[in-house]
Amino acid sequence: MKISDANDIQRCYRALVDRSPQHVGAFYAAVKTTGIFCIATCRARKPKLENVDFFTDLKEPLALGFRPCKVCRPTENSPDVPPQVARAVALVREASTRRIPDGELRSLGLSPELIRRWFLKHHGFSFQAYQRMLRINGAMAELKDGRSATEAALGSGYESLSGFAYTFKKMTGHAPSNAAAPLVMHRFSTPLGPMFVCASENGVCLLEFTDRRMLETELRDIQRHFRTRILAGENEHTRETESQLGEYFAGKRTEFSVPLDAPGSAFQTRVWAALRSLPFGEATHYQALAERIGAPSATRAVASANGANRIAIIIPCHRVIGKDGSLTGYGGGLARKEWLLAHEGAR
Repeated sequence: MKISDANDIQRCYRALVDRSPQHVGAFYAAVKTTGIFCIATCRARKPKLENVDFFTDLKEPLALGFRPCKVCRPTENSPDVPPQVARAVALVREASTRRIPDGELRSLGLSPELIRRWFLKHHGFSFQAYQRMLRINGAMAELKDGRSATEAALGSGYESLSGFAYTFKKMTGHAPSNAAAPLVMHRFSTPLGPMFVCASENGVCLLEFTDRRMLETELRDIQRHFRTRILAGENEHTRETESQLGEYFAGKRTEFSVPLDAPGSAFQTRVWAALRSLPFGEATHYQALAERIGAPSATRAVASANGANRIAIIIPCHRVIGKDGSLTGYGGGLARKEWLLAHEGAR
């Protein structure tokens, strides 16, 4: 959103002039005379107040055609997770078998209220629920390895077997003795904004930007397909996805090798396979893609399958443009699509 209040504009401008690190990510300064946008700590020469607009969101200056500043690199250096939240998450990962109460967070100088608000806003559940999910994920891994329910409960930090069984069934929909493996979902940062990666035991089944409008529908669909629930957590596939995406954005990777477990019809699977075969740095259109899979009259069906793709970037639906070279719709937004094509040097 563009900042319009005169007092807020003055505060943002003062923070920009002072290079205030406390305001990094709080606003983005778009300079109308140069066509670039910056974060608060930028070292570049400061514009006059009348030549700058301030925005609260990274996507808006990108959508308006402003380019990221090469000095402060706003798409790379704007924070996604507040430092207090990042520290709390790291603490949970280090002590995944025990519950970390609010009092312990406060003793470490962390605000339980700030952390709780952030989790509710970005995940739809509390920080304490996040902890429970990680402990249940650990128990699921132990059950898979052949441990008994009692051993899994104790190994995950539960002192009461009945409490463990109740929480397990509430979160997974099954008793520990008859549990289907849940899908795990992990949130991570990218230069174009945060993304969710969701994976089964066999591979990645979803990779989307967190502000994707159809995200909730996609999550319901994959839960229905796999007949299980989604819990916050990580596995080897989510970690590998984050690593390979990091290399892609850094310009060090042009192909992805992470396993996929993407549910879809036989026709959709053919289209997605054709998308994955598109060379890095090249773009196509729906008619050419239809011909590529041997169905030249199925242009509309190809477009529908392209729009049904739940695994962004790895299945590169952003490489499909209009036949006249114009940008077409993209679930992550046209600003991101334009950035991805430019990043790949697409023809």
